[in-house]
Amino acid sequence: MDYAGFWIRVGAYLIDTVILIAVQFVLALLTGAALFTTQAEETLGIADLLGTLVGFAYFIGFEGSEMQATPGKKALGLIVTDERGGRISYLRAAGRSFGKILSGLVLAIGYIMVAFTERKQGLHDLLASTLVVKGRPGMVGYDAAVFE
Repeated sequence: MDYAGFWIRVGAYLIDTVILIAVQFVLALLTGAALFTTQAEETLGIADLLGTLVGFAYFIGFEGSEMQATPGKKALGLIVTDERGGRISYLRAAGRSFGKILSGLVLAIGYIMVAFTERKQGLHDLLASTLVVKGRPGMVGYDAAVFE
């Protein structure tokens, strides 16, 4: 398999971040039309919560779907697979997404691991037994390194 390295994954994440910022801006407008009222703190809290939930739903929904990739990953020709090269379940996608919290906790070392591990896995990939590879959805294969 052709593993996706650190910088291409950063590029995909930047694309996804731009999309999510746009979505979260719209959510903030819809939930906080009264941002300049006395309830501004409460309204911003709701927008933050919705934004976080939308972010999780975005990554879980896209990576667990038949697309196997967020729009950012898809734009750069990447997919998320299990260690055999198959599509991941929504449950595994959820585990991977929640694992990203751990990846970012201490100086983002869990993300930086992508640059140094043999199969270009971050901590969240290792926890969820996933790979990010260059390919198309439905690309079937397996990672021979797992079986050696």
